[in-house]
Amino acid sequence: MGKGGGCVPSKKKLIQDPRLPERDSPIITQNQSQNQSASQTQPITIQNSITLPLKKLKIFIIFYSMYGHVEFLARRMKKGVDSIDGVEAVLYRVSETLPVEVLEQMKAPPKGDEIPVISVNELVNADGFLFGFPTRFGSMASQMKAFFDSTDELWMEQKLAGLPAGFFVSTGTQGGGQETTAWTAITQLAHHGMLYVPIGYTFGAGMFRMDSIRGGSPYGAGVFSGDGSRQPTETELALAEHQGKYMATVVKRFAKPSSPVNGNNHS
Repeated sequence: MGKGGGCVPSKKKLIQDPRLPERDSPIITQNQSQNQSASQTQPITIQNSITLPLKKLKIFIIFYSMYGHVEFLARRMKKGVDSIDGVEAVLYRVSETLPVEVLEQMKAPPKGDEIPVISVNELVNADGFLFGFPTRFGSMASQMKAFFDSTDELWMEQKLAGLPAGFFVSTGTQGGGQETTAWTAITQLAHHGMLYVPIGYTFGAGMFRMDSIRGGSPYGAGVFSGDGSRQPTETELALAEHQGKYMATVVKRFAKPSSPVNGNNHS
């Protein structure tokens, strides 16, 4: 017995205090405890985590086509846009302004329901535009002009400012306005603050060939309709496809970083 009245444990036998950790268990120091607590607050990285698909950039191809020539270009243009990774094209018509009786007298074929008519409010969902229209005395057809006239609310708030846009056209003859039809339409983009994107001579040698009649200019793709019976040539369609690809690359260059699905590039 010791002087304090307590038992002195033998050196050969240690008494395990149940409040202490097992002898074979590691003793956690204060620093280790702090590090462990800190590690518990760190985000856990799961190697097989699911990555949300990124939102594709959208180019709206908006057109008016009375006899189908502009629509031919629009469809081929969509093929060009869709060939660029991360970008997709959506086809839209603008509303018809002529009565059915007048269209019948002009022998204009009926329009199907496959391509929807665009509403003005949908424009804010696009990352870029390609507008197509036939000429009327060297400038855009009244149907497309009426559509632009209906965008005044978007203009007041400059909702479309900074978005790239281009044109493609149809004329009846070689001197019918392949260039002036696009050139006079630039005012619409200027007032909205949109960025006009011509194709220049990026089509290469095809822009300089003189062995066949073809529409198109540095301002954008084009087609000659003649009396309405002429069909677009492969060169005219190839130029439209090229414009689609070219615009898609420009839109990617100007776009904000891609956001997850259901994101919105425009505030």
